[in-house]
Amino acid sequence: MATASRAARAIAPKEDLYNWEGKDKSGKVIRGEMRATGDKVVQATLRRQGILVTKVKKQALSRGGRIGERDIALFTRQLATMMKSGVPLLQAFDIGIKGSGNPALSRLLNEIRNDVETGSSLSQAFAKHPVQFDRLFVNLVAAGEQAGILDNLLDRLATYKEKIIAIKGKIKSALFYPAAVVVVAALVISVMMLFVIPEFKNVFSSFGADLPGPTLIVIGMSDFFVEYWYVLLGIIVAAIGGIIFTYRRSPSVQVAVDRLILKLPVVGDIVRKATVARWTRTLSTMFAAGVPLVEALDSVGGASGNHVYVTATREIQSEVSTGSSLTVAMQNARVFPSMVVQMVSIGEESGQLDSMLGKVADFFEQEVDDAVAGLSQLLEPLIMVFLGTVIGGLVVAMYLPIFKLGAVV
Repeated sequence: MATASRAARAIAPKEDLYNWEGKDKSGKVIRGEMRATGDKVVQATLRRQGILVTKVKKQALSRGGRIGERDIALFTRQLATMMKSGVPLLQAFDIGIKGSGNPALSRLLNEIRNDVETGSSLSQAFAKHPVQFDRLFVNLVAAGEQAGILDNLLDRLATYKEKIIAIKGKIKSALFYPAAVVVVAALVISVMMLFVIPEFKNVFSSFGADLPGPTLIVIGMSDFFVEYWYVLLGIIVAAIGGIIFTYRRSPSVQVAVDRLILKLPVVGDIVRKATVARWTRTLSTMFAAGVPLVEALDSVGGASGNHVYVTATREIQSEVSTGSSLTVAMQNARVFPSMVVQMVSIGEESGQLDSMLGKVADFFEQEVDDAVAGLSQLLEPLIMVFLGTVIGGLVVAMYLPIFKLGAVV
Protein backbone atom coordinates (compact mmCIF):
# COMPACT_ATOMS: atom_id res chain seq x y z
CA MET A 1 0.00 0.00 0.00
CA ALA A 2 2.79 2.41 0.92
CA THR A 3 4.58 1.62 -2.34
CA ALA A 4 1.42 2.22 -4.34
CA SER A 5 0.84 5.49 -2.54
CA ARG A 6 4.38 6.68 -3.31
CA ALA A 7 3.97 5.64 -6.94
CA ALA A 8 0.70 7.51 -7.20
CA ARG A 9 2.32 10.65 -5.83
CA ALA A 10 5.25 10.26 -8.22
CA ILE A 11 3.03 10.16 -11.31
CA ALA A 12 0.57 12.82 -10.11
CA PRO A 13 0.30 15.54 -12.79
CA LYS A 14 1.78 18.91 -11.98
CA GLU A 15 -0.68 21.73 -11.41
CA ASP A 16 -0.14 25.37 -12.36
CA LEU A 17 -1.91 28.56 -11.42
CA TYR A 18 -4.26 30.04 -14.03
CA ASN A 19 -5.96 33.44 -14.21
CA TRP A 20 -9.40 33.31 -15.78
CA GLU A 21 -12.11 35.72 -16.86
CA GLY A 22 -15.72 34.99 -17.74
CA LYS A 23 -19.40 35.88 -17.32
CA ASP A 24 -21.88 34.46 -14.87
CA LYS A 25 -25.52 33.62 -15.67
CA SER A 26 -26.56 37.26 -15.29
CA GLY A 27 -23.88 38.42 -17.74
CA LYS A 28 -21.66 40.02 -15.10
CA VAL A 29 -17.93 39.87 -15.82
CA ILE A 30 -16.05 37.98 -13.10
CA ARG A 31 -12.39 37.06 -12.68
CA GLY A 32 -10.46 34.64 -10.55
CA GLU A 33 -7.62 32.17 -10.16
CA MET A 34 -7.59 28.39 -10.27
CA ARG A 35 -4.91 25.74 -9.88
CA ALA A 36 -5.23 22.98 -12.47
CA THR A 37 -3.25 20.67 -14.73
CA GLY A 38 -4.20 22.61 -17.88
CA ASP A 39 -6.35 25.41 -19.30
CA LYS A 40 -8.97 22.93 -20.59
CA VAL A 41 -9.46 21.64 -17.05
CA VAL A 42 -10.06 25.24 -15.92
CA GLN A 43 -12.63 25.79 -18.67
CA ALA A 44 -14.44 22.52 -17.94
CA THR A 45 -14.56 23.25 -14.19
CA LEU A 46 -15.91 26.75 -14.73
CA ARG A 47 -18.53 25.54 -17.24
CA ARG A 48 -19.87 23.12 -14.64
CA GLN A 49 -20.26 26.13 -12.35
CA GLY A 50 -22.33 27.94 -14.98
CA ILE A 51 -19.62 30.39 -15.97
CA LEU A 52 -19.04 31.35 -19.62
CA VAL A 53 -15.26 31.47 -19.92
CA THR A 54 -13.81 34.23 -22.11
CA LYS A 55 -10.13 34.07 -21.16
CA VAL A 56 -7.77 31.63 -19.46
CA LYS A 57 -4.10 32.44 -18.98
CA LYS A 58 -1.39 30.54 -17.16
CA GLN A 59 0.24 32.67 -14.49
CA ALA A 60 3.88 32.99 -15.47
CA LEU A 61 6.61 32.80 -12.86
CA SER A 62 9.26 34.97 -14.48
CA ARG A 63 12.91 34.00 -14.37
CA GLY A 64 15.60 35.81 -12.45
CA GLY A 65 16.01 36.88 -8.87
CA ARG A 66 17.94 35.50 -5.94
CA ILE A 67 16.54 34.07 -2.74
CA GLY A 68 18.15 35.60 0.33
CA GLU A 69 17.83 34.98 4.05
CA ARG A 70 15.45 37.92 4.38
CA ASP A 71 13.12 36.39 1.77
CA ILE A 72 12.96 33.12 3.70
CA ALA A 73 12.46 34.93 7.02
CA LEU A 74 9.63 37.04 5.58
CA PHE A 75 7.93 33.99 4.03
CA THR A 76 8.23 32.07 7.32
CA ARG A 77 6.66 34.96 9.22
CA GLN A 78 3.83 35.23 6.67
CA LEU A 79 3.21 31.47 6.73
CA ALA A 80 3.14 31.42 10.55
CA THR A 81 0.72 34.36 10.67
CA MET A 82 -1.63 32.84 8.09
CA MET A 83 -1.65 29.43 9.76
CA LYS A 84 -2.33 31.01 13.18
CA SER A 85 -5.28 32.80 11.51
CA GLY A 86 -6.68 29.49 10.28
CA VAL A 87 -5.73 29.81 6.60
CA PRO A 88 -5.28 26.32 5.04
CA LEU A 89 -1.68 25.44 4.19
CA LEU A 90 -2.11 25.24 0.40
CA GLN A 91 -4.04 28.49 0.32
CA ALA A 92 -1.32 30.12 2.41
CA PHE A 93 1.23 29.05 -0.21
CA ASP A 94 -0.98 30.47 -2.98
CA ILE A 95 -1.06 33.81 -1.16
CA GLY A 96 2.71 33.69 -0.68
CA ILE A 97 3.33 32.91 -4.35
CA LYS A 98 1.05 35.69 -5.53
CA GLY A 99 2.39 38.25 -3.05
CA SER A 100 6.08 37.55 -3.54
CA GLY A 101 8.00 40.18 -5.46
CA ASN A 102 10.88 37.77 -6.04
CA PRO A 103 10.39 35.49 -9.09
CA ALA A 104 12.89 32.93 -7.77
CA LEU A 105 11.04 32.70 -4.45
CA SER A 106 7.72 32.33 -6.28
CA ARG A 107 9.10 29.38 -8.25
CA LEU A 108 10.46 27.79 -5.09
CA LEU A 109 7.15 28.16 -3.22
CA ASN A 110 5.28 26.77 -6.21
CA GLU A 111 7.47 23.65 -6.22
CA ILE A 112 7.00 23.16 -2.47
CA ARG A 113 3.25 23.65 -2.78
CA ASN A 114 3.04 21.04 -5.54
CA ASP A 115 5.01 18.56 -3.40
CA VAL A 116 2.70 19.10 -0.42
CA GLU A 117 -0.40 18.80 -2.60
CA THR A 118 0.78 15.47 -4.01
CA GLY A 119 1.22 13.95 -0.55
CA SER A 120 4.59 15.05 0.83
CA SER A 121 4.79 16.49 4.32
CA LEU A 122 5.83 20.11 4.61
CA SER A 123 9.16 19.16 6.17
CA GLN A 124 9.86 16.70 3.32
CA ALA A 125 9.05 19.40 0.76
CA PHE A 126 11.39 21.86 2.50
CA ALA A 127 14.13 19.22 2.74
CA LYS A 128 14.34 19.06 -1.08
CA HIS A 129 15.77 22.61 -1.03
CA PRO A 130 18.67 22.50 1.46
CA VAL A 131 20.22 25.73 0.18
CA GLN A 132 17.21 27.77 1.32
CA PHE A 133 15.99 25.54 4.18
CA ASP A 134 18.79 24.12 6.31
CA ARG A 135 18.64 21.11 8.61
CA LEU A 136 17.57 23.25 11.57
CA PHE A 137 14.60 24.64 9.62
CA VAL A 138 13.52 21.20 8.39
CA ASN A 139 13.91 19.59 11.83
CA LEU A 140 11.80 22.24 13.54
CA VAL A 141 9.06 22.00 10.90
CA ALA A 142 9.05 18.21 11.27
CA ALA A 143 8.79 18.55 15.07
CA GLY A 144 5.88 20.97 14.64
CA GLU A 145 4.07 18.59 12.30
CA GLN A 146 4.51 15.63 14.65
CA ALA A 147 3.35 17.57 17.73
CA GLY A 148 0.51 19.36 15.93
CA ILE A 149 1.93 22.81 16.73
CA LEU A 150 3.26 23.75 13.29
CA ASP A 151 1.97 27.34 13.54
CA ASN A 152 3.82 27.89 16.85
CA LEU A 153 7.02 26.35 15.51
CA LEU A 154 6.88 28.48 12.37
CA ASP A 155 6.44 31.54 14.56
CA ARG A 156 9.52 30.53 16.58
CA LEU A 157 11.45 29.94 13.37
CA ALA A 158 10.48 33.35 12.01
CA THR A 159 11.59 35.06 15.23
CA TYR A 160 14.83 33.08 15.22
CA LYS A 161 15.64 34.00 11.62
CA GLU A 162 14.79 37.67 12.17
CA LYS A 163 17.13 37.87 15.17
CA ILE A 164 19.95 36.05 13.36
CA ILE A 165 19.61 38.35 10.34
CA ALA A 166 19.61 41.39 12.62
CA ILE A 167 22.80 40.37 14.40
CA LYS A 168 24.55 39.55 11.11
CA GLY A 169 23.48 42.94 9.77
CA LYS A 170 25.01 44.69 12.78
CA ILE A 171 28.34 42.91 12.27
CA LYS A 172 28.34 43.82 8.58
CA SER A 173 27.47 47.44 9.30
CA ALA A 174 30.34 47.64 11.80
CA LEU A 175 32.82 46.38 9.20
CA PHE A 176 31.35 48.12 6.14
CA TYR A 177 32.27 51.68 7.11
CA PRO A 178 36.02 51.16 7.59
CA ALA A 179 36.19 48.86 4.55
CA ALA A 180 34.43 51.47 2.39
CA VAL A 181 36.79 54.22 3.63
CA VAL A 182 39.86 52.10 2.85
CA VAL A 183 38.57 51.38 -0.67
CA VAL A 184 37.82 55.05 -1.31
CA ALA A 185 41.22 56.05 0.05
CA ALA A 186 42.91 53.51 -2.24
CA LEU A 187 41.04 54.93 -5.26
CA VAL A 188 41.97 58.51 -4.35
CA ILE A 189 45.63 57.59 -3.89
CA SER A 190 45.65 55.71 -7.21
CA VAL A 191 44.19 58.72 -9.05
CA MET A 192 46.76 61.00 -7.45
CA MET A 193 49.65 58.67 -8.31
CA LEU A 194 48.56 58.11 -11.92
CA PHE A 195 47.29 61.55 -12.95
CA VAL A 196 47.86 64.35 -10.42
CA ILE A 197 51.46 63.82 -9.33
CA PRO A 198 52.80 63.44 -12.94
CA GLU A 199 51.41 66.93 -13.64
CA PHE A 200 53.22 68.31 -10.60
CA LYS A 201 56.39 66.57 -11.82
CA ASN A 202 56.19 68.42 -15.14
CA VAL A 203 55.81 71.71 -13.30
CA PHE A 204 58.72 70.99 -10.96
CA SER A 205 61.03 70.07 -13.86
CA SER A 206 61.04 73.76 -14.88
CA PHE A 207 62.18 74.95 -11.44
CA GLY A 208 65.82 74.03 -12.02
CA ALA A 209 66.34 73.38 -8.29
CA ASP A 210 66.72 70.37 -6.04
CA LEU A 211 63.43 68.99 -4.76
CA PRO A 212 62.83 68.10 -1.10
CA GLY A 213 63.27 64.47 -0.05
CA PRO A 214 59.56 63.74 0.58
CA THR A 215 58.67 65.11 -2.85
CA LEU A 216 61.29 62.94 -4.56
CA ILE A 217 59.95 59.86 -2.76
CA VAL A 218 56.38 60.58 -3.83
CA ILE A 219 57.42 61.26 -7.44
CA GLY A 220 59.38 58.00 -7.47
CA MET A 221 56.31 56.11 -6.23
CA SER A 222 54.20 57.81 -8.89
CA ASP A 223 56.64 56.85 -11.66
CA PHE A 224 56.49 53.23 -10.48
CA PHE A 225 52.66 53.35 -10.46
CA VAL A 226 52.48 54.83 -13.95
CA GLU A 227 54.89 52.27 -15.42
CA TYR A 228 53.64 49.13 -13.62
CA TRP A 229 50.01 49.89 -12.69
CA TYR A 230 48.73 46.90 -14.66
CA VAL A 231 51.16 44.59 -12.85
CA LEU A 232 50.06 45.92 -9.46
CA LEU A 233 46.40 45.59 -10.41
CA GLY A 234 46.95 42.02 -11.60
CA ILE A 235 48.77 41.10 -8.37
CA ILE A 236 45.96 42.57 -6.23
CA VAL A 237 43.20 40.82 -8.21
CA ALA A 238 45.11 37.51 -8.22
CA ALA A 239 45.81 37.77 -4.49
CA ILE A 240 42.16 38.47 -3.63
CA GLY A 241 40.96 35.72 -5.97
CA GLY A 242 43.51 33.27 -4.59
CA ILE A 243 42.55 34.02 -0.98
CA ILE A 244 38.83 33.58 -1.72
CA PHE A 245 39.42 30.37 -3.70
CA THR A 246 41.69 28.89 -1.02
CA TYR A 247 39.31 29.85 1.77
CA ARG A 248 36.33 28.22 0.08
CA ARG A 249 38.19 25.01 -0.82
CA SER A 250 40.34 24.46 2.27
CA PRO A 251 38.66 23.69 5.62
CA SER A 252 42.00 24.12 7.41
CA VAL A 253 42.31 27.66 6.03
CA GLN A 254 38.74 28.42 7.13
CA VAL A 255 39.51 27.25 10.65
CA ALA A 256 42.73 29.31 10.72
CA VAL A 257 40.92 32.45 9.49
CA ASP A 258 38.09 32.02 12.00
CA ARG A 259 40.61 31.58 14.83
CA LEU A 260 42.47 34.70 13.68
CA ILE A 261 39.25 36.75 13.54
CA LEU A 262 38.41 35.82 17.14
CA LYS A 263 41.87 37.03 18.25
CA LEU A 264 41.63 40.44 16.56
CA PRO A 265 41.38 43.39 18.95
CA VAL A 266 37.87 44.91 19.29
CA VAL A 267 36.47 43.19 16.18
CA GLY A 268 37.27 39.72 17.54
CA ASP A 269 35.31 40.45 20.71
CA ILE A 270 32.26 41.53 18.69
CA VAL A 271 32.43 38.43 16.48
CA ARG A 272 32.76 36.18 19.55
CA LYS A 273 29.71 37.74 21.20
CA ALA A 274 27.69 37.47 17.99
CA THR A 275 28.71 33.82 17.61
CA VAL A 276 27.71 32.97 21.17
CA ALA A 277 24.39 34.77 20.64
CA ARG A 278 23.66 32.73 17.50
CA TRP A 279 24.75 29.50 19.20
CA THR A 280 22.54 29.96 22.25
CA ARG A 281 19.61 31.31 20.21
CA THR A 282 19.69 28.25 17.93
CA LEU A 283 19.91 25.75 20.78
CA SER A 284 17.15 27.55 22.69
CA THR A 285 14.83 27.46 19.68
CA MET A 286 15.40 23.77 18.96
CA PHE A 287 15.25 22.64 22.60
CA ALA A 288 12.00 24.56 23.14
CA ALA A 289 10.56 22.79 20.08
CA GLY A 290 11.12 19.42 21.78
CA VAL A 291 14.12 18.36 19.70
CA PRO A 292 16.40 16.08 21.80
CA LEU A 293 19.59 17.80 22.97
CA VAL A 294 22.03 15.53 21.11
CA GLU A 295 20.05 15.87 17.89
CA ALA A 296 19.69 19.63 18.34
CA LEU A 297 23.46 20.03 18.61
CA ASP A 298 23.74 18.71 15.02
CA SER A 299 22.35 22.01 13.74
CA VAL A 300 23.73 24.36 16.40
CA GLY A 301 27.38 24.26 15.36
CA GLY A 302 26.72 25.13 11.73
CA ALA A 303 24.38 27.95 12.73
CA SER A 304 27.10 29.59 14.83
CA GLY A 305 28.95 30.64 11.67
CA ASN A 306 32.45 30.05 13.05
CA HIS A 307 34.53 26.89 12.60
CA VAL A 308 36.00 27.17 16.10
CA TYR A 309 32.51 26.79 17.54
CA VAL A 310 31.60 24.10 15.00
CA THR A 311 34.49 21.99 16.31
CA ALA A 312 33.60 22.78 19.91
CA THR A 313 29.97 21.80 19.30
CA ARG A 314 31.03 18.41 17.94
CA GLU A 315 33.06 17.82 21.10
CA ILE A 316 30.12 18.93 23.27
CA GLN A 317 27.75 16.64 21.36
CA SER A 318 30.12 13.69 21.81
CA GLU A 319 30.36 14.26 25.57
CA VAL A 320 26.60 14.79 26.00
CA SER A 321 25.85 11.60 24.04
CA THR A 322 28.02 9.62 26.49
CA GLY A 323 26.20 10.95 29.55
CA SER A 324 27.90 14.24 30.45
CA SER A 325 25.79 17.25 31.28
CA LEU A 326 25.68 20.15 28.83
CA THR A 327 27.28 22.41 31.45
CA VAL A 328 30.33 20.16 31.89
CA ALA A 329 30.69 19.65 28.13
CA MET A 330 30.56 23.40 27.46
CA GLN A 331 33.07 24.05 30.23
CA ASN A 332 35.46 21.49 28.72
CA ALA A 333 35.16 23.14 25.28
CA ARG A 334 36.70 26.36 26.68
CA VAL A 335 35.16 28.66 24.10
CA PHE A 336 32.23 30.00 26.14
CA PRO A 337 32.37 32.80 28.72
CA SER A 338 31.88 31.65 32.31
CA MET A 339 28.59 33.56 32.51
CA VAL A 340 27.15 31.42 29.70
CA VAL A 341 28.24 28.20 31.39
CA GLN A 342 26.74 29.32 34.71
CA MET A 343 23.41 30.26 33.08
CA VAL A 344 23.27 26.88 31.33
CA SER A 345 23.98 25.18 34.66
CA ILE A 346 21.09 27.01 36.30
CA GLY A 347 18.86 26.13 33.34
CA GLU A 348 19.69 22.45 33.60
CA GLU A 349 19.11 22.36 37.36
CA SER A 350 15.78 24.22 37.14
CA GLY A 351 14.51 22.41 34.03
CA GLN A 352 14.31 25.70 32.11
CA LEU A 353 17.26 25.31 29.77
CA ASP A 354 15.50 26.80 26.74
CA SER A 355 14.48 29.89 28.72
CA MET A 356 17.99 30.41 30.12
CA LEU A 357 19.58 29.99 26.68
CA GLY A 358 17.12 32.54 25.30
CA LYS A 359 18.11 35.02 28.02
CA VAL A 360 21.79 34.45 27.27
CA ALA A 361 21.11 35.11 23.57
CA ASP A 362 19.21 38.32 24.44
CA PHE A 363 22.10 39.48 26.64
CA PHE A 364 24.78 38.89 24.02
CA GLU A 365 22.69 40.42 21.25
CA GLN A 366 22.47 43.57 23.35
CA GLU A 367 26.22 43.34 23.97
CA VAL A 368 26.77 43.23 20.21
CA ASP A 369 24.58 46.32 19.78
CA ASP A 370 26.60 48.24 22.37
CA ALA A 371 29.94 47.01 21.01
CA VAL A 372 29.04 47.99 17.43
CA ALA A 373 28.00 51.46 18.58
CA GLY A 374 31.26 51.81 20.52
CA LEU A 375 33.29 50.56 17.56
CA SER A 376 31.71 53.14 15.26
CA GLN A 377 32.62 55.94 17.68
CA LEU A 378 36.16 54.58 18.00
CA LEU A 379 36.72 54.14 14.27
CA GLU A 380 35.63 57.60 13.17
CA PRO A 381 38.61 59.50 14.66
CA LEU A 382 41.01 56.70 13.68
CA ILE A 383 39.81 56.83 10.08
CA MET A 384 40.15 60.62 10.02
CA VAL A 385 43.73 60.32 11.29
CA PHE A 386 44.46 57.63 8.66
CA LEU A 387 43.08 59.71 5.78
CA GLY A 388 44.78 62.87 7.03
CA THR A 389 48.14 61.13 7.37
CA VAL A 390 48.13 59.31 4.02
CA ILE A 391 46.38 61.70 1.67
CA GLY A 392 47.44 64.83 3.56
CA GLY A 393 51.04 63.60 3.51
CA LEU A 394 50.95 63.22 -0.28
CA VAL A 395 49.50 66.72 -0.72
CA VAL A 396 52.08 68.31 1.61
CA ALA A 397 54.94 66.48 -0.14
CA MET A 398 53.85 67.88 -3.51
CA TYR A 399 53.47 71.43 -2.20
CA LEU A 400 56.84 71.56 -0.37
CA PRO A 401 58.73 72.73 -3.52
CA ILE A 402 56.17 75.51 -4.02
CA PHE A 403 56.54 76.63 -0.40
CA LYS A 404 60.35 76.55 -0.83
CA LEU A 405 60.14 78.59 -4.01
CA GLY A 406 57.90 81.14 -2.30
CA ALA A 407 60.37 81.49 0.55
CA VAL A 408 63.25 82.11 -1.89
CA VAL A 409 61.24 84.76 -3.75
